[in-house]
Amino acid sequence: MTVKLNCLADVCLIPIGTGKVSVSDEVTVITRLARESHLECTLHSAGTTIEGPWDEVMDLIGQMHQILHEKGVVRIQSDIRVGTRTDKKQKPQDKIDIVESKFKQLK
Repeated sequence: MTVKLNCLADVCLIPIGTGKVSVSDEVTVITRLARESHLECTLHSAGTTIEGPWDEVMDLIGQMHQILHEKGVVRIQSDIRVGTRTDKKQKPQDKIDIVESKFKQLK
């Protein structure tokens, strides 16, 4: 069965055993890959949010793993949180805007 859902995936790839504390080199590589894809991608302080069709988003995450392995990272652990909804189309910024709007009403 092919999954026909649109999703928002929050992804954090964690390179293990690189011998250094910083992961900015690896983040730069996968951010470039994400930005060159046709999917909407938003970098944030602890990962990347990717928006698009389920299969394409999961394929991009797999490509992220593959490119880092090709760059010499032997082990990668990923934290992935995926959300779907069928009642409306929603962008990551829409979710932020709604909370910010409600927050202003509390003041």
